[in-house]
Amino acid sequence: MTLLNKHIFPQLLLLFTLCSIVSCKNDTTEDEGDTAYLGGEIINPSNNIVVIYKGKEPLDTLKLDANNRFMHKFKHLIPGLYTFHHGTDIQMVLIEPNDSLMVRLNTIDFDESLVYTGEGAKKNNYLIDMFLESEKEDQTVLRLCQLNAGEFEKRLDSLRTLKLEKLQAFSAKNTPSPLFETIAKANIDYNYYMSKEVYPFAFYSKNEVENLKALPKDFYAYRKNIDYNNETLKDYFPYYEFLKYHFQNLAFVEQYNKTHDSVYNGKSMGYNITKMKLIDSLVQNPWLKNNLLADTAFRFFNSGANTAENSLVLNEFLKRSTDEYQKERSISYTNTLKNLTPGNRLPNVEVIDSNGKKVSIEDLIAKPTAIYFWSYTIKRHFKDSHLKIKELQKKYPEVNFLSVNINNGDPDFWVRSLEQNGFDLSNEFRFANPEKAKETWALYPINKVILVNEKGIIEDSNANMFNFKFEEELLGLVSR
Repeated sequence: MTLLNKHIFPQLLLLFTLCSIVSCKNDTTEDEGDTAYLGGEIINPSNNIVVIYKGKEPLDTLKLDANNRFMHKFKHLIPGLYTFHHGTDIQMVLIEPNDSLMVRLNTIDFDESLVYTGEGAKKNNYLIDMFLESEKEDQTVLRLCQLNAGEFEKRLDSLRTLKLEKLQAFSAKNTPSPLFETIAKANIDYNYYMSKEVYPFAFYSKNEVENLKALPKDFYAYRKNIDYNNETLKDYFPYYEFLKYHFQNLAFVEQYNKTHDSVYNGKSMGYNITKMKLIDSLVQNPWLKNNLLADTAFRFFNSGANTAENSLVLNEFLKRSTDEYQKERSISYTNTLKNLTPGNRLPNVEVIDSNGKKVSIEDLIAKPTAIYFWSYTIKRHFKDSHLKIKELQKKYPEVNFLSVNINNGDPDFWVRSLEQNGFDLSNEFRFANPEKAKETWALYPINKVILVNEKGIIEDSNANMFNFKFEEELLGLVSR
């Protein structure tokens, strides 16, 4: 069998099976409404489970078979965006009636390796390409943000025009559904709008108010047509991310009008309360409102604010959110943060080393210690954090740097990830119980570093190794 056949034959076999299942659906008398199929093969799986979601609701939990394949049949299908989760990797897929999709991917390069075949494949491969293109474009847009507003807008318009022309050509050739057209157009539009919302905060200047005042009069003309309650797009990343930056912008302007503070401070309690009030007043869709409110509140909780300010923001969140789970979680989370204030002993958790030996974290602390965290699904942070620590270890040999993997999957995959990237396995651990440990240590976001002295007393539970002040903290840690 040729190399080409080795790759193609398994896909054709699975696709043939998928098509056979579809062709047999008329043999049943059950009224299944609109149906569709999603199946696939996962190379280097991190566990043996795939979960399919609609929004935040799990529809089905599928076990991979002996060939790492899975299959799901949608009955009474509601056309739209769905997500499938494997480990901590997530990707969206557009499912419409009579789709028979097969996905093939490699977890080592999850998004980049993902390819669809079967009925409905072309539109989903197009959306994946748009997603990857947007990721690459982020750095380009940040560079463009250093141009004056007029030139920035001109260059951004050119990028948008190219995308619209590409979409038009695809649609002319493939005649996709109106739903696909809506989603693909939204991807282009909301990424474009988001770049404009980001511009005043990314442009190099003394303060953001000066940047806003210097914008052309029609720079934000699109705002008059914003739909804050789009049911079709509520789960769609470009739309949701745009809303986050949009409310950041609106809240900054409103807070400036109150305080005349011309420099943006995302950690300000007043700013975050203003932001939640704006979200509450403009967004009626419960899913969108509750998630935007939760995102604002939890980002503030992790900004290093004091307990009193956390309590005020918590009360504001509880007053406006209708999501009982998020409300309970926020109360628990802020209580956890109280336990992680400097001067307290670090709560003990169990970790497992690269040889499979379980050990308590308190037994690993015998000198000033920095504990940092990583996930093999957040590849850039995984590599950047390890390279940064390698550099810091040489400069600060008095500090014990402990690396902890947070994934809850294949117990060997994290070790393989380290080995494949050439990282030393000494001082590498994973949580014995990731969900419990992440809750105990309030691990959000993942880039936080916990600093403790030789007695396990917390010096800082929310440090950032990429912050220019981090080395000052390390010096303070070893000099005490």
